[in-house]
Formats: sequence, structure tokens, C-alpha cells
Amino acid sequence: MMPLLSVRDLRTHFMADEGIVKAVDGVSFDVHSGKTLGIVGESGCGKSVTAHSILRIVQEPGRIVGGQILLRQSELETDLVQLSASGSRMRSIRTGVIAYVFQEPMSAFSPVHTIGSQIVEAIQHHRKMTRKDARARAIELLRRVGIPRAEHRIDEYAFQLSGGLRQRAMIAMALSCDPQLLIADEPTTALDVTTQAQILELLADLQEQTGMAIVLITHNLGVVAEMADDVAVMYLGRIVEKGSVEDTFYSPQHPYTPLLLESIPSIHSVRRSKLPTIAGSVPHPYSRPHGCSFYPRCPRVMPGKCDHYEPRLLPVNGLQEASCFLYQTPVTPTAADPMAASDVS
Repeated sequence: MMPLLSVRDLRTHFMADEGIVKAVDGVSFDVHSGKTLGIVGESGCGKSVTAHSILRIVQEPGRIVGGQILLRQSELETDLVQLSASGSRMRSIRTGVIAYVFQEPMSAFSPVHTIGSQIVEAIQHHRKMTRKDARARAIELLRRVGIPRAEHRIDEYAFQLSGGLRQRAMIAMALSCDPQLLIADEPTTALDVTTQAQILELLADLQEQTGMAIVLITHNLGVVAEMADDVAVMYLGRIVEKGSVEDTFYSPQHPYTPLLLESIPSIHSVRRSKLPTIAGSVPHPYSRPHGCSFYPRCPRVMPGKCDHYEPRLLPVNGLQEASCFLYQTPVTPTAADPMAASDVS
């Protein structure tokens, strides 16, 4: 079965005065209908920029400089990279085919318009409906996502809703036009654990009902274990490991992945003991290391290889892919860079 969405060697760079920031640097993955792909990694690894690239909403000075984003609908295959970001075709795809749940709904909703008016506007933009019918559908959607007294809440502003209700309203707006793909960017951030569980259960129920695909962007591996079918681990703009959730969690191949897994709190942890941490931090965009981007923090670094050559994402065991010299031979050294980051403008 062909994937609904295929991202191939996607590269999104930000052209700053100091140089070029390679926020997304050769990312590839597939998303299948009815399945959930989890994209995980620390903050600053390029997860959200990848999602923004798919929807063509990357802000200046960023732009897509290479790769393909292939959307398949029936017999039609469209490369979203070739479409105008502000053109009618791309606008019809946003919400109509690919919907987005933003990381912070308080900033995503207009503070001077009711949530209902914004959902109604989205419906009328993509569907030929009267305002009365669109309002009725908006109320139905708010009920569907579990908002009580939806007929009254529809006329409230975002600041009048709790964090959990705002997130539900954001999901309702994203689902307003029955999208085939839902991109959820940190959908449980800043929510209490009870509300987090409710939001995740809601997404799972909606996927079961509609058969839509979900791309779940998060740094919370517990959420991925609960929701996803497949997982892509990102580090500094690149995918360093891909595979099913079961294979990746029980048999991680890239040294970065087990370090992420070990940092998850467990009920079996010793009381009052410190959680394991990953040494160092994600490098600054203008201080990209030569060779493997993870080698300065890697406990299995091989001097002479990892600090001179750039590994490729290749199959490891027939089930997973990993970008690591533990499983491959160095081929091409990375080019010298006077700015220790990337090409300088």
C-alpha cells in the first residue's frame, strides 16, 4: 500500500546574517493512512520545522532548499515543494487534507474572535456551507472532542477556556474538514497528566473512527509508546534512527535512542535517585560538529571515524534504519566549514 505522504531528502534552511542554519538537513520518512508516526528528539532537533515544511508555513528567513514532499490522493501525486506556499492549491490542502494541531493553542487562536467564529471560517473556506450549517457543524465538532455545553462554549474566546479545553477546540478546528492527515505538534505540552491522557485517548478514538493518519511530534517517549506505530528519532536536523515502536524501544540501534529511553521516569526507579541524563546539549546551529553530529555526546564514539566522517541512514537488521558507524564503513568526509556550521551567506 502506497504511503499517504512521503518526505524525501527534505532540507529546510534559515538564511541568517551569520550563516545558513540547516534546521532540517536531509529528512526522509513515510506516513500511511490509519497509522501514527512519532517524531521524537530533544528541543532544537528540527521536529517542528519539519512539520511547518510539510504545510509550507516556514517563516522567513527560512525556506525549503531541497527534497520532495509527496502527497498522494487517489491516483494523483503532488509534490508540495513545487506548489506556491500562498497559492490556492496549497491553501486547499491545509486543513482540507492536512491539518495541524499547534503546540500552544493560546497563541494559535485569535484573541479577538470567538473559537466558534474561527472554526466556522475554516469550514466555510473548505466546504460550501451556509453560516448556519457551518455553525451547527462546529457545535457538533466541539461535542465530538468532549467539550461540555458546546452550544454555549462556541461563543467564548480562547482566554475563557482552560488549557485542556483550548487543546480540544484546536483539535475540533483541525478536524473541521475531515483531513486525511493530522499533524499534532506537542499536543499534551503544559497539560496535567489527566488531561494529557484524555487528549491522547481522543486522538486515538478519532483515528479509529476516521482512518486518518497522524504525525505525532513530541519529546515525550511515553506518549510515543502509547500512540505510535512507527517512530523516527531526530537529532540536529537529521533522522538518526527509524523503525517500529516495538523494535526501536526494545532494541534501539543508534546510541542516542537508548539514552533518550533511559531518561524516562519509571515506577521501578529507585526512590530519590537522579534520572540519567545525556551529557552535554544539542550543539548551537552555528557550531555544528564535523562528522557525526552526535559524536561529542556519544558514549560509543570512535575517534578517527565519528569526528571525521558523516554516517548515512541505512538498514541495520532488516527492521530498522540507523545512522551510525557501528554498522557501516565511513565513505565521505564532511566538507570543511570555516564557520563550523554550514555555508556562509
